[in-house]
Amino acid sequence: MKNSSPPFSKQLDALKAEGAYAVLNKATKLETEGKKIIHFEIGQPDFPTPQNITSAAISALKKGLTKYNAPLGIMPLRRRIAQGLNETKNISVSENNIAVTPSGKTAIFVAMSSILEKGDEVIHPDPGFPTYRSLIDFLSCKPKPIPLLEETGFSFDMKIFKKNFSKKTKLVILNSPSNPTGGIIKLEDLEEIREMVKKTNCWVMTDEMYSKIIYDGIKYPSFYSFKSLHHQTILVDGFSKTFSMTGWRIGYLSAPASLIEKIDYFLTHTVGCTATFTQYAVLEGLNGPQNQVKKMVKEFEKRRNFVVSELNKIKGIKCQIPQGAFYVFPNIKSFKKSSKWIANYLLEEAGVALLDGTSFGKYGEGYLRISYATSMENLKEGIDRIKKGLNNL
Repeated sequence: MKNSSPPFSKQLDALKAEGAYAVLNKATKLETEGKKIIHFEIGQPDFPTPQNITSAAISALKKGLTKYNAPLGIMPLRRRIAQGLNETKNISVSENNIAVTPSGKTAIFVAMSSILEKGDEVIHPDPGFPTYRSLIDFLSCKPKPIPLLEETGFSFDMKIFKKNFSKKTKLVILNSPSNPTGGIIKLEDLEEIREMVKKTNCWVMTDEMYSKIIYDGIKYPSFYSFKSLHHQTILVDGFSKTFSMTGWRIGYLSAPASLIEKIDYFLTHTVGCTATFTQYAVLEGLNGPQNQVKKMVKEFEKRRNFVVSELNKIKGIKCQIPQGAFYVFPNIKSFKKSSKWIANYLLEEAGVALLDGTSFGKYGEGYLRISYATSMENLKEGIDRIKKGLNNL
């Protein structure tokens, strides 16, 4: 008789594959079979990490900066992050409000684990970054998905938001610019959320991972700019997108100092600390020239304009112009097929790997997510393949 392992934690059942990685695996298998695939599924800049950042990491390694550091991060980086937040958001935080983490996802996990208890209600965007829903389920909380509306630039459906917000709401999750839509939550919506949240015991977690990738000269509205709510707000951010450092795994959160004191212990017992040399690399990124970042954003804007224009030429597709990030979220409802069917069809028949809208929640039905963080050559060929594939329908 074959021996079996003791039971696993039921919490593990809450964790599902992330759509981008699942599609990447399938696309890779097709490539091993000899098929050429255009990759629009993975959301990471195709630019190299700026050389000054890489050089700073190498220098730190040569200096032997490979040992443990404080769980909350090295002090120079914490101070520099706080300085940057104060300058860009007109606020007043210090290093005592900052915790450096090994990835933005770690920051999200730490933040949610630190404030949520079993049964708490959590409002989150739908379609939204899949990690939010996975962690809500993992922590045995009650999800309250709020639709993002195409007609409002993929801001919240505030009528449904207000119906779902109650004394039971423990956390509101914001993500702006959004993954997957590229939409930015309107200032008036943020102000309305602020008025609902104040004088309650509800937290707000604002995920601003794409806040440095903004187009059309838009002034970015951040919930973290509301200083009066800092005692119940957590900012999550990182450097993967801004500095094209996805594989370096480094992020941070900014929160009330009293919570950071507890997070110190949380990080102590989970990750120990974030790699020392990567922190010095990011410190150089923040202090050094920003011309490569600006060049990258300018190129993304050029790609965005091309992709939106070309998609809107395809019969049956409607595509809004996103204000940030590097995704478009075209409407494909006219084809009268599920977005999962369309995405699979385009992968198998047209050789284009992209994501169906329902990978990001039930309200993503009828949409696709395309990452334009790839070369113009790939974008031209991929859009042409999509056009031919959909025309065959």
